[in-house]
Order: sequence, then structure tokens, then C-alpha cells
Amino acid sequence: MEQALQDICWPQGMCYGCGASNPDGLHLKSYWSEDGQFVVATFTPQAKFTSGLRGALYGGIIASLIDCHSNWTAMAFGYKAEGRDPGTQPVIMSVTGSLSVKYLKPTAMDISLHLRAWVEGEIGRKTRVICELSDGQVVTAVGDSVFVRIDPALVT
Repeated sequence: MEQALQDICWPQGMCYGCGASNPDGLHLKSYWSEDGQFVVATFTPQAKFTSGLRGALYGGIIASLIDCHSNWTAMAFGYKAEGRDPGTQPVIMSVTGSLSVKYLKPTAMDISLHLRAWVEGEIGRKTRVICELSDGQVVTAVGDSVFVRIDPALVT
């Protein structure tokens, strides 16, 4: 089975959304799509992540999923642009420079959700990522974010 980008590049990560080592986190796992054009993930929400709308996912969890998945997309595309495998030295790390989420319709709680992201424009110190969250059929939220490459020594 293919390893997630998070497990290859940062298995000790404590991020709430994607950190493999955070016992209370969401444990989002991101992978290259089969065609290598997108970074994809699935996530099945727990009942505790409900919003004020019965059966709908809380918007903060949606933002967290889009933020983390988009960041891994920026890093994965960075490796690809340099012709390297994820996790090879020097490690590529980035942080959120800006995060914009458009909530298009309520996101259901009782199904697996799908994230699909790609880089829009140049891959560099600042990289713009578009991320769609869907129920597999209908896009319910879209992220448009910028990620800033940092010195990996800054990450604990």
C-alpha cells in the first residue's frame, strides 16, 4: 500500500489536522492521485464534529482539512518541481500564508469526504493551492490558499 505524504515526510508531526503523532488529531492522509495531477485524500467525520445544522460538518473542521491538505499539496508539488521524491533531503516544509474557504453548501457527516488539490500558477517560495472538498459528487467547499516555504529547522 502506498504511504501517505505525511508518513513519508513528517511521521513525528503533531499538527491537529494531519499529524500522525497527535493522538487527538484528525489524522488526515494525503496521496498523489493515480494520474499525478492532484493530491487527494478521504476523510470520514466523527459525530462530534457536527455543526449547528443537523447532520452537517462544522466549518472549522472543513477549514482544517482544506488547510492541511493544501499545505501537503504545496510541499508535494515542490518536490515534484525539483524532480525529487517526497521526504528526500533537503526536506521541503511550508506554512500557511493565507487561507480562504468558500462554503458552497452543507457538508454531510455520514459519508467519506474527498479532497482534491492542485497548485495554481508558479511553484516557489510562495505557492498558491486550490482545494475542493466534496461528497464524491458535489463540491461543498473550496479553498484558495497560499503556502510559504520555510527552513525545516524552524519546525519542532
